[in-house]
Amino acid sequence: MENYVSLTLKITSSIFGLLLSLSIASAQTLAISPLFKPASALSAEELAIIVNDEDKLSQQIGAYYQEKRHIPIEQVIHIRFSPYQAILSKHEFDKLKQQVDAQLPERVQALVLTWLQPFRVECMSITTAFAVGFDPAFCADGCKQTRRDPYYLSETDKPFKTHGWRPTIALAGKDFSEAQKIIDTGIAADYTHPQGSAYLLKTSDVARSSRAEFFALIAEKFSNFWPVHYLEQDYIAGRNDVMFYFTGLTHVPHLNENHYLPGAVADHLTSSGGVMSGNDQMNIMEWLRAGATGSYGAVIEPCNFPAKFPDPGVLMYFYLRGSTLIEAYWKSVAEPGQGIFVGEPLAKPFAYRLHNTAN
Repeated sequence: MENYVSLTLKITSSIFGLLLSLSIASAQTLAISPLFKPASALSAEELAIIVNDEDKLSQQIGAYYQEKRHIPIEQVIHIRFSPYQAILSKHEFDKLKQQVDAQLPERVQALVLTWLQPFRVECMSITTAFAVGFDPAFCADGCKQTRRDPYYLSETDKPFKTHGWRPTIALAGKDFSEAQKIIDTGIAADYTHPQGSAYLLKTSDVARSSRAEFFALIAEKFSNFWPVHYLEQDYIAGRNDVMFYFTGLTHVPHLNENHYLPGAVADHLTSSGGVMSGNDQMNIMEWLRAGATGSYGAVIEPCNFPAKFPDPGVLMYFYLRGSTLIEAYWKSVAEPGQGIFVGEPLAKPFAYRLHNTAN
């Protein structure tokens, strides 16, 4: 199995070589640049909403999101199970997955779940389980690598057609107003091309800074294209331009002292950021409450393998080309089996409108 160092070097040669030829001043010409072809963004017609009819909040979120994003009504899939559980059994999940798959139009390439619990299917995250089905190869007994995602680094805009995977994300909150804010923020981000910054922090927590080994390299390679700040400190505060924020701590202080631009993504490498109940570490939903539009966190001890967490360089590469949040985030995680994606999937702040279209 390729290690993280060799994968990073491969990314550096194949992706960052393109970035070096560009500058911030040339950003307006990206749409016609053969070196930096804008990515196709996932459309509403390619997304399905999964609703738990035993959960009134799930129903409310699903109805609101369908209306706001104009998801075809036949792509709102209704299932039933008890919402009062953190973990689904494989047996119960398999029945639900069969029900969902039987109702999905072939054109659907990605899924959005309208609940935060359950967040696991036995030993793997619920978002990866819905994306590809339950598979113990995504789990690890101890510090071991897991099954890889063929969608990682993929240029395809049709993940199900190409790889047989439907990337999945959870879109929910502790109440409807919280979920509504996430949805509205994601929609407000579309086509805005915000002028923000990325913050990549190597913190004093050595174990949780494992992916920070390449943060300085990422900052260097993006220097002529996008402002990336590599910082050796535990947090940022008072920043009004946060578009990307990646760090490693059990708890990230001063989140609410920064301004997150619509469409912002942020996460912290730690053991249980994606655990949605009884968690003694900071939950990734705190990023969304602070203003971010998407985040990612482990639902079960993954150990600190960088491949099990988002690679900021890869995420920014696809997101800045115009991919949706769900596409860019999923393409940045090599081994997503133990982590959950949360946020507004269709947010596309760097997408380009097609001429003579309303959307």
